[in-house]
Amino acid sequence: MPGRRSVVDYALQRRAVLADVHAGRTGLFEVCDASPYLSRAAKYHGEATDIACPVCRRERLTRVNYVYGDHLGPVSGQAKTEAELARMDAMQEEFTVYAVEVCRSCGWNHLGFSYVLGAEPEPGRQPRKGRRRVATE
Repeated sequence: MPGRRSVVDYALQRRAVLADVHAGRTGLFEVCDASPYLSRAAKYHGEATDIACPVCRRERLTRVNYVYGDHLGPVSGQAKTEAELARMDAMQEEFTVYAVEVCRSCGWNHLGFSYVLGAEPEPGRQPRKGRRRVATE
C-alpha cells in the first residue's frame, strides 16, 4: 500500500517466539490460541499469503488487517481487506492498521506489522469529518 508510514515490523519478536516453541520453552497451546473471532475474521476478511505456517506447516497463513483510529467511529476495531484499506486511505483521517497472521488450521497467530494510513494531520488545521467523494458527471 503506497501511503504506509510509521511502519513497525514485529519479525524479531515473531522469531523469538518461534525459537522458544522449537526449543520446547513455550508450549503450542500458548501460541496456537487464535480466538474464535480472529479465526472467523481470517475466514471472511483475511487474505491468503504465500507463507507456510511456521508451527504446523500444513496450511498457508492468512493475513487479517484490523483498523483503529479516533475518527473511525464504529469502524474502529474492524477487520478490513486491502481494497477497503485503499479506499479508507483516500477518505479518512489518520488511522492505524494492525496486520495479524493466522493459521486457520492450528490457530497460530502473531502480530506481523502495523502502519499508519489516512490523511496526515496538518498543524493548526481542523480534522476533516467523514469527507466523502462526490461523483461528477
